[in-house]
Amino acid sequence: MTTPAVAALSACLADNTTGKDRKDLARWVFVGMGAHPDIKRLASASDADLTDIDRTMGQLMTRLMAESCLKQTREVTREGGNGIETAFGQLGELAMQELTNNPAVGQRMAGFLKHVDLMRLGAALAPAATTTVAPAPLPGASAPR
Repeated sequence: MTTPAVAALSACLADNTTGKDRKDLARWVFVGMGAHPDIKRLASASDADLTDIDRTMGQLMTRLMAESCLKQTREVTREGGNGIETAFGQLGELAMQELTNNPAVGQRMAGFLKHVDLMRLGAALAPAATTTVAPAPLPGASAPR
């Protein structure tokens, strides 16, 4: 559950970041996920790139928490729990929404659609067949055996 303090911090983070800041956050998440052994071969960044991304993220977090959103950060810290993580997670969601609005990203993300079995998917999602009730026999007709 999001508390009012976490909601205030989330709003402050969104209000005090630019599109560039949110892209920098997305880059940091991207290279972080790219470190996973199952994904590593798909993402490559030089040591210099990684240092630059880490530096930029460190500066952004410092500015947001120690300057722009200091009051809200203090409130969330007083509450304890994972409020800061929640607020930054919401900022990350905003950053991802902005990135996915780019036509090239949307096109790349839709690439899997050519491999979807539409017939099978349609059959799986079709309303379940309803049981039909045989009509009552007409008067004077013999009932089916």
